[in-house]
Amino acid sequence: MKTNREQPFAVGKYLVSPLSRRIDAGGFAASVSIRSGRGAGTHDRVFRFAAPFDTREGALRHAAEQGRQWAQRALRA
Repeated sequence: MKTNREQPFAVGKYLVSPLSRRIDAGGFAASVSIRSGRGAGTHDRVFRFAAPFDTREGALRHAAEQGRQWAQRALRA
């Protein structure tokens, strides 16, 4: 199972890493890793999205946008 990554990007103190992978049923699944902190204080949240996407690019765009929105909301809280 090969996972495709888009270039990680920073949103404030968070590093957002969109991911996609081909699924058996056809299409692509999207997920996003959101990391904060450094060293022993690092936290990494991974969100997986249930809806399949027709293209790898569509899955990565969705993951990137969802990660960006989550990080922006967390920074405002």
